[in-house]
Amino acid sequence: MTDSVRQFTVGYDDDGIRLDRWFKRHMPDTSFTTVAKWARTGQLRVDGLRATPGDRIAAGQVLRVPPAEPALAESSKPTMRPRHILSEDEESFAREMVIHKDRDALVLNKPPGLATQGGTKTTTHVDGLLDALQFEAEGRPKLVHRLDKDTSGALLVARNARAAAFFAKAFSGRTAKKIYWALVVGVPSIDDGTIELPIAKQPGTGGEKMHVDEENGQSARSRYRVIERAGNSCCWVELQPFTGRTHQLRVHMAAIGHPIVGDGKYGGAAAFLTGGISRKMHLHARRIRVDHPDGGRIDQTAELPSHFAESMNQLGFDEIRGDVLPQDEDRGPPPKEVLKQRAKAHAKQYRKERRGERRGRGAR
Repeated sequence: MTDSVRQFTVGYDDDGIRLDRWFKRHMPDTSFTTVAKWARTGQLRVDGLRATPGDRIAAGQVLRVPPAEPALAESSKPTMRPRHILSEDEESFAREMVIHKDRDALVLNKPPGLATQGGTKTTTHVDGLLDALQFEAEGRPKLVHRLDKDTSGALLVARNARAAAFFAKAFSGRTAKKIYWALVVGVPSIDDGTIELPIAKQPGTGGEKMHVDEENGQSARSRYRVIERAGNSCCWVELQPFTGRTHQLRVHMAAIGHPIVGDGKYGGAAAFLTGGISRKMHLHARRIRVDHPDGGRIDQTAELPSHFAESMNQLGFDEIRGDVLPQDEDRGPPPKEVLKQRAKAHAKQYRKERRGERRGRGAR
């Protein structure tokens, strides 16, 4: 309708972009001049507040857009990407991932090897399967965060725009908590540590790989604690990211010299164990805790994928030990500055030793 104010919820794909870029993506026939006029006259709003074309928007925010001009009434509708028609097998596969369902949310146990969203040469992904998970709701479910393709575990999905906005703010405000399990190479010298090392895209990789960049990187903070050891070759750790940088846990553990088992991207050949341990990555989003839009809390645990469970069994680790550990609210804060400095010094020494190894190889 041309005489009605329109409202749109910012999707995950548009998180962090400029408002004028959102219009270019979704309403390409709406000129910048028109957007600027709407902003100047106070008709364009984000979460009820006046907005300008240069403002950054976040997933879950609600855009108030004035009525379309008559000539643009049809062409200025948000573009809709064609959806893949799901087969019965795809629908069944999607529904088997569901481990929690209520009026506002779904929690999925994403298997390793399945991307959260599509991309170049990626045609099968969670986002493409969400049509199978509408159930009795009026609209299609919406992603509010993501997991790496090779990371398995708990993935929260909103079932309506209201819930999507609520959960997006929980993740951006860091009130949502994600607990990961991982097997890592070696055993850290500190059993319970905080890693605070800035992360940036590694030049020359097209943004496909991250690295520690203490000068230009974005701040990133993670916590780990050792649950069990398998001699000195490997240990099982609990990980918690306090920021949400790309590949954060993988980069941080590799930076302190203990890459995640199976993560050749960041650990190289040293990330693979002998003795029949799977070469797949051993990083799993074990648990997610987040406040619910209607009060209370969603607190869900995702079962380990088969390769991870088999490795745990082979190494003699008992899952019960991880689940009975006290959580953050029960165990008190660690001495943050001490742990941060020790972890930073350990990471710096590790990188120094690696540079020495590379120079030695070059000399030969």
